[in-house]
Amino acid sequence: MTDEEIFRHIDHTLLKAVASWAEVEKLCAEAIRYRTASVCVPPSYVKPIHGAYREGVNICTVIGFPLGYSVKDVKLKEAEIALAEGANEIDMVINLGDVKNGAFDKVEDEIAALKKTAGNKILKVIVETCYLTQEEKIRLCGIVTATGADYIKTSTGFGTAGATLEDVLLFKEHIGSGVKIKASGGVKTREDLEKFISIGCERIGTSSAVALLAK
Repeated sequence: MTDEEIFRHIDHTLLKAVASWAEVEKLCAEAIRYRTASVCVPPSYVKPIHGAYREGVNICTVIGFPLGYSVKDVKLKEAEIALAEGANEIDMVINLGDVKNGAFDKVEDEIAALKKTAGNKILKVIVETCYLTQEEKIRLCGIVTATGADYIKTSTGFGTAGATLEDVLLFKEHIGSGVKIKASGGVKTREDLEKFISIGCERIGTSSAVALLAK
């Protein structure tokens, strides 16, 4: 697998709380140079990036991040503003409290509402696998499929663990044909990148790809 092939699957990510504009500019320059799928950045940087780079950078941002327990209307407003300011892709965190309470109807309603807001823009649903049982993961695969979301995403990278090959294979078995998979968190080596892509991940969220691959 060539470096170029790997970069096409990378959401080049910078989500730390103290990220500076200088670091964001470096991220965007790298994304342009290596042709990554997107940059994944905090919502507060969407408008400045769009103003500086216009269509030169595909902007992904996060909603309800990283804990997911803000109420639906707040997530919808976050998404609405991010899209208006130039985001093309939204990575939302589900409400894990609803999952643990068995309120899967509320989870489905929230994802469906976010997808309606996103329209033809890409919606990725972060389910944070490290906190889920096998049964919950399977149930969420069905919900993500039913809502018309574009991706199911393993992790925020801020939980107790990140992506695993086992979870990606489980997703692959249980999602519908229209849903893609994004792995995030703990993908730290070239071997990891190649493995996750080879088993079916269309996107990988990582801050390490350029350091690993750039010559």
